[in-house]
Amino acid sequence: MSEQNVTPGNSPFKRPPKPATIMIIIILAIAGIFLLTSFYVVDQTEQAVVLRFGELHKISEAGLKWKIPLGIDRVYKVPTKVVQTMQFGFRTAQPGITTIYSRDNYDAESIMLTGDLNIVSVEWIIQYRITDPASWLFNVNNKDKTIRDISQSVINELVGDRAILDVIGDERTSIEIKGKDKMNEIFDNYGLGINIITVRLQNILPPEGPVQDAFEDVNKAIQDMERLISEGKQAYNAEIPKASGQANQMIQQATGYATGRVNRARGDVARFNAVLSEYEKNRVVTRSRIYYEMMEEVLSNNSNINLIDKNLDNFLPLKNLESAQTGGSNE
Repeated sequence: MSEQNVTPGNSPFKRPPKPATIMIIIILAIAGIFLLTSFYVVDQTEQAVVLRFGELHKISEAGLKWKIPLGIDRVYKVPTKVVQTMQFGFRTAQPGITTIYSRDNYDAESIMLTGDLNIVSVEWIIQYRITDPASWLFNVNNKDKTIRDISQSVINELVGDRAILDVIGDERTSIEIKGKDKMNEIFDNYGLGINIITVRLQNILPPEGPVQDAFEDVNKAIQDMERLISEGKQAYNAEIPKASGQANQMIQQATGYATGRVNRARGDVARFNAVLSEYEKNRVVTRSRIYYEMMEEVLSNNSNINLIDKNLDNFLPLKNLESAQTGGSNE
């Protein structure tokens, strides 16, 4: 009897997997999806808002975090540690070492009316940081437009309360400080969840054309005025110390002269008092001594003095004889 091979050969069709294998694959796939959707990473510059069934559950900080998968917990990451900037009246066209700015089609943001009814172009920036991620996500729709509209409204109000020279000049810092405070107050009332860090005015110029030319002339005149005032102060500071020194010298000389006169007067008074004291002790002798001293002082500087009494009782005409003898000798 001949043998026959009944072993089935290689068939082009594979047998379908067993049901147990299918279940294992499904379980592994579900486990993989479960694991992949159970963890999330929060960057150092972010905070994560976790919603559970659409309701706020928690706010997560940076790191690897776990959540309930399959869409039960939803995570929204918010850059709360990043300072964001918004530009008004211009845009950064190309950042870099030499930044290129674009100012086309932004007149609606920058053109404003001042308190003295002049037109001015104001360019500014604001810098803000998100402080409450939940409020930022859910309290206000169209957040960027809201920030822009409020910032424009505040700056327009502050510029409209001031004259154009004040806006261009020394009121810039005041506008920046008050603008920051007023914006934060409004954003807090809206519950936007941000904090304005900086309001900085960039360029404040009158519109191009005759108005700008006129203001440039005014600025040049102001600079010339300040230069002349500075030169005057320098001349003043140079002359005043010199004049003060001369005045002090004259005062010292006058003081010395007055002191000398006072001392001499005091010496005369002391001498007079001493003579008066001696005179009171013996008036006749003192009067005679004073008289003789005075006559000696008067006559000491003169020659050819003849002393006579007032009645000529003891007078001898010797002077004529002396004259005659002098004349005879000359002959």
